[in-house]
Formats: sequence, structure tokens, C-alpha cells
Amino acid sequence: MTGGAPTSQSRPAAAVHRVIKAYDVRGLVGEELDEQFVADVGGAFARLVRDGAAQVVIGYDMRASSPALAAAFAEGVLTQGLDVVRIGLASTDQLYFASGLLDCPGAMFTASHNPAAYNGIKLCRAGAKPVGKDTGLSRIADELIAGVPGYDGAPGTVSDRDVLDDYGHFLRSLVSLADLRPLKVAVDAGNGMAGHTTPAVLGPVPGITLSPLYFELDGTFPNHEANPLDPANLTDLQAYVLETGADIGLAFDGDADRCFVVDEKGRPVSPSAVTALVAARELGREIGATVIHNLITSRAVPELVAERGGTPVRSRVGHSYIKALMADTGAIFGGEHSAHYYFRDFWGADSGMLAALHVLAALGEQHRPLSEIMADYQRYEASGEINFTVTDAERCVDDVLKAFGTRIHSIDHLDGVTVDLGDGIWFNLRMSNTEPLLRLNVEARTADEVDEIVAAVATQIAAGAEAAT
Repeated sequence: MTGGAPTSQSRPAAAVHRVIKAYDVRGLVGEELDEQFVADVGGAFARLVRDGAAQVVIGYDMRASSPALAAAFAEGVLTQGLDVVRIGLASTDQLYFASGLLDCPGAMFTASHNPAAYNGIKLCRAGAKPVGKDTGLSRIADELIAGVPGYDGAPGTVSDRDVLDDYGHFLRSLVSLADLRPLKVAVDAGNGMAGHTTPAVLGPVPGITLSPLYFELDGTFPNHEANPLDPANLTDLQAYVLETGADIGLAFDGDADRCFVVDEKGRPVSPSAVTALVAARELGREIGATVIHNLITSRAVPELVAERGGTPVRSRVGHSYIKALMADTGAIFGGEHSAHYYFRDFWGADSGMLAALHVLAALGEQHRPLSEIMADYQRYEASGEINFTVTDAERCVDDVLKAFGTRIHSIDHLDGVTVDLGDGIWFNLRMSNTEPLLRLNVEARTADEVDEIVAAVATQIAAGAEAAT
């Protein structure tokens, strides 16, 4: 029933679209996000999922603004007649677990790796199915702009449920950990939610000795940003691994859905190599299965998947694309260069902690050090993602393509342009959806070849920028 209560206030379209993005809701607290705005998002979300859903599960991260925003969202859901299940402090993959366990839609309050002044909401339907621009966020935005219609039925009710232990037990049930050799595991939680979930997941595993770093939950991030994709935020863990003599280092982002790995020598392990390792393990129990990889991951990934009898499927960058392909193909696993790892047995959702368990199992099942194990999955050198600020991205891309001219073997346009130069050398240039940036990724057989391509692309982009002025 609708129409019995007054609608919420309408809002300027520009203000709404600044916060409701392609994959989630995110903005500056107090300026772009406040409790009334979030309450209306809760009401619109309840209307979106009402058919077939009686309740919504809600979790939140350690940011100071998260509890109040989560409570406001809950109020919006309740006023639309749906019940609310509160799980309290949680990682994003813990919220996905709750959505799968309870078979209901969910909302996770987090701004992931963004600075303390930000917050946001990651939304999913029952079974952790993502809600993105094309699957509900546009409709929510439209209702906020027009005013969310009221509901004249009875309000919903609130209950609390602690799922942390169930989440840990479920993850451990997916990976055999019974016969691990003793391992010292250094974990940098970055003052984020891994400080909450790591003890519950890894603490009960026989043979694992945890060496915690920055486990105190603190949404001001006093030690470093909770964004391990930036190499500067891995340096503390790298030093800590060497200082403690750890066998492996694990670093998580703020909401602990991404996991980065450091070997026993303090060297970062490429997420592509982790993708290949986990893919090999999953293919070991289901020969011929499909594995998703995005187009920025190393070409070692599809090569190794094919060699192990699997079917590699290439995806655009972004969790909504990978999750859709996971569902369409029944893929057993998917991995991204950004250290998001997706599992069919985890409702097709991403879990950095589950990926960490696979790496720990691979390490603990043999006596080789991690650096030697990961060398099996590292075939190429890569630049990592390099960002260029540009005013005319399309012109810059055209200039780069013209400069490479006859060196180009092939081009595809799945996501930006991916240029194959032959001999294992390729690069991808793609525009950011949200910023005036061009993102470059290069891979080759040697570091010198990578450096040459990066320099050549940078020269053309700089020349284009100079000509534009």
C-alpha cells in the first residue's frame, strides 16, 4: 500500500546523482550524506525489494558516522513495512554472508578505502546479488528526486543477530585447513573491519599464529589509509613481516572485502598471481569449470586456467560485470587486479578473507616459502595502474593509438582500448567513470619493456595536453 503517509521531500537531481553512483551510494558525511537523506534511501530501497522480501539485514563499519546512518536507514526501511535485522559491526563480505544465510536483501554502511570524512552504502538483494545503477540504484535515485512515496501499512519490526562466528565457520568450511604446517601470519587491518573479523576467522585455525597490526577499529585511520592498492599503504606490513619473521603478510582495505598478500621477503604479491593460485585450487576440485578474470589481470591467468582444464572468461572491470558473468556462466571463481575475489560457493560475491584462506592453505600444505610458490603463477611484468589527469580523454587515446601505428597487432574495445603489440606486450587505456582520468595498465615479459611502453604512452598524453593548451 502506498499513499497513506506523506512523501519525503524532493531533492535536486544533481545532488542525488553526486552521491548515488554506478555501484553504490557514497559521499561526504554532513555535506552530501546526512541521516534524512539516508532514511529516504532506506525507504526507496525497501520499495525496490518489497516484492518477495519481508526483511532487510543491515551492517556497518567502524567509521564514527556509521551507527547513526545505519539507524536512519533502518528507520526508512521500517516505515515502508519491512522488518530489519541488525548485525552491527561487520565487514562487507560478512554482510554478504548474512544476506545469503537469511536469504534477504542487505545494506552495508561503509566507504571502503575512502578517507574518514566519507561514508556510503553497498546494497544487495537476497542472496548477496548486487544492486547497481542498472539493477536498482537508478530507480532509488529517481524516487529521491521526486520524493519517496509513503506507506500506509503497519511499520516493520527490529531484531538483532550476531553472525560473526557463523561467518567464520562458513568460510573455514569452504577451504580444507586441517593439515596445515605451523604458520606465522602477519595481518595489517589498517584500523578497519579486518581487525574485527580476522580473529573470528583465522583465530580458530590450528597451526596459525596471528601477528596483528593496526587491529584497533578506528575510522579516522591514524596509521595509514585503508587502501592497500596504493603501495605506500603496504610499507608498514612489509616491514612488519620482516620484523616478525612471518611466513606471509595479509593486508585488508577498510571494509575488509579486498585482500592483498606480501611474501616472507616483504615483497607484494600481484593480485593476478593470487587469482591464478586460487583458480588452480578451485579447478582442482571441479575440472573444466569456468573462471572469470577482468581484462586488467595478467594474461598468465587465462593461460593457467586453460592449462588446468578450465574455461577462462574475460570481463570488463567492475564487480557488477563480474558478478553478472558469475551468475550467467556458473563460474566457480573470479578475480580482479584490484584484489577483489569472487566465489560461486559464497553466493557469487567477493570475499578477501576467503581468498586469504586459500592462499594460507596453499602455503600450509607444502614446505616451500610463499615467494617460491607464487613464482609458479608470475609469468609477466606489469606496470600496475597508472592514472593521468586529462581534459580530453578520447583525444589522448587517439593520439596514443596513432603513435604506436604499425606496431599494433590488434585492438579490442571491451573496456577502453586494449592494444596487443605482440611478443607478450599489451596495454589497456580506459577512462574513469567518475574522474577526469585515463587509467593505463601495461604488461610485458620484462620490466624494461613495461617501462618503455609506459614512457611512450606518457609522452603522447603529455604532448596532447600541451597541444590542448
